[in-house]
Amino acid sequence: MEPVPGVSAWDLGVIGGYFMVILIVGLWSLRKGSRGTVSGYFLAGRSMSWAPVGASLFASNIGSGHFVGLAGTGAAGGIAVGGFEWSGMFIVLLLGWVFVPIYLRAGVSTMPQYLQLRFGGRRLRLLLSLLSLGLYISTKISVDMFSGALFIREALGWDLYPSVGALLAVTALYTVTGGLTALMYADLVQTLLIVGGASVLAGYALSAVGGLPGLRARYPLAAAHNVTAPCRLPRDDAFRLLRGPSADLPWPGLVLGLGVLAAWYWCTDQVIVQRCLAARSLAHVRAGCVLCGYLKVLPMFLMVLPGMAARVLFPEVVGCADPQSCLQACGSPSGCSNVAYPRLVLSLLPPGLRGLMLAVVLAALMSSLASIFSSAGTLFTLDIYKHLRPQAGPRHLLMVGRLWVLVLVGLSLAWLPVVEAARGGQLFDYIQAMGSYVAPPVAAVFVLAIFCPRVNEPGAFWGLLGGLAVGLSRLVPEVALGGGGSCGAVGGCPTWICGLHYLHFGALLFLLTAMGVMGVSWGYPPINRDHLHRLVFSLRHSREPRIDLEPTEPKGGNLQLQGERPTSPEDPVWKRVVNVNALILMAVAVFLWGYFA
Repeated sequence: MEPVPGVSAWDLGVIGGYFMVILIVGLWSLRKGSRGTVSGYFLAGRSMSWAPVGASLFASNIGSGHFVGLAGTGAAGGIAVGGFEWSGMFIVLLLGWVFVPIYLRAGVSTMPQYLQLRFGGRRLRLLLSLLSLGLYISTKISVDMFSGALFIREALGWDLYPSVGALLAVTALYTVTGGLTALMYADLVQTLLIVGGASVLAGYALSAVGGLPGLRARYPLAAAHNVTAPCRLPRDDAFRLLRGPSADLPWPGLVLGLGVLAAWYWCTDQVIVQRCLAARSLAHVRAGCVLCGYLKVLPMFLMVLPGMAARVLFPEVVGCADPQSCLQACGSPSGCSNVAYPRLVLSLLPPGLRGLMLAVVLAALMSSLASIFSSAGTLFTLDIYKHLRPQAGPRHLLMVGRLWVLVLVGLSLAWLPVVEAARGGQLFDYIQAMGSYVAPPVAAVFVLAIFCPRVNEPGAFWGLLGGLAVGLSRLVPEVALGGGGSCGAVGGCPTWICGLHYLHFGALLFLLTAMGVMGVSWGYPPINRDHLHRLVFSLRHSREPRIDLEPTEPKGGNLQLQGERPTSPEDPVWKRVVNVNALILMAVAVFLWGYFA
């Protein structure tokens, strides 16, 4: 393994300065919000303006897993993985213009709470809460911990678990004391740091390979020497965003399967929606969504292309193509593409800037983990524990929400070995594959809940349960037997189970779940219109009183988090500015997809 420069005193000074800035911002933000109330702690008192909302949406999405995963998958397969980021430019507008207005008018605080208000009953709310917590553990917390620890291991030489322990100690303290107000203001600072620092590294990386023309000329030849594996050379279509139906990231999957995943993540996931529910008005929600959409242009240029440059600069490590050479190069027989971004940071940047980029990755890690911890605490406290202990007061619930973070940490640590070995060492591939097996049923239920008033509780519950059963029939064999091995091999999982691309599987699973939901719903009476005012898209502007099917909170617990929020009048000029920027964002997204397709 080639020697890699370590961190210097200048680097440690920059990292220490970063923590001081975040501490100051956190202390300042604590004075602007109340941590002693449930609403203040979990929803920032519903007082946030558009800039913290948009920055927090972006920072919550861009964790350290993106730096490691996007760069690694870009190094292994080219620019197609950037489509995962650019799809969010469209879907984030659906969040602000379609989904969030209904959530706000419904007056809900969590996504499971919306399903209970829409359908009645408690079993659907409980099922979604447990499923969301499972996804946070397997695809978010453990992935961010692993990728952050990978950076620390490359920089300081620490082993994986001590690195994870150090990260968790800082993040847990940062999360349980601050509440959502502190997190969102800190995200505003961290977004500036992420964009600025990543731009500096992208400039260094692309300059080292001769700019974009040099990358186009040199990347197809970037291969490890003395290796005869079939994937030693990069793909011929590495610079194409849309690829053939049988490619590593096929275009039908990117259009359909990725659309399903993006709809689930951006429009129904508690981590994202909670930031919008904390906004002071719908106008600030939409402006924040537009800001986030503009920021989503950047990962292709700040992470994917530098990852491809890393394969050109370090072909023996990043481009290793068989288990023996990979084990020798980076200590992992599954592949070394995950070390692409850390190698760039530690090999190209001078002292001081190296510390800046380590601080950037720590910022991405901490903002993402803190967001997930906050949302997971909200879900567990309000959707599970509150129904087990209906008489629990606000102080008791706040303590439970904070203690739940420690439980999540333990479960996520237990999942780390699966993350390390999954999907041929391509971390971002693992994240999307896991989501494709579990998330489409959730997306189907939410889409039908909002757009199809005929859907009822039995249809939603049994459709979701059936969809999850189908998804787990693919997930369990792939985790147990190994799927998506190095060099495109399927691994130990039989082709008839794991052969269908995960994005195609996700699109098919969405369709099957939707059919199941509709089929079962037609066997039961429809929900009366009186129960659906402002809960479905066709009745979103209704002024008639709504009769709730049942209270979404147990008797004896008024958390002051529910109840319909009145729609405040919007400034016509501000509304026009936001709408025009939304159209500009759509035009930019269409141009980028068309140019790189």
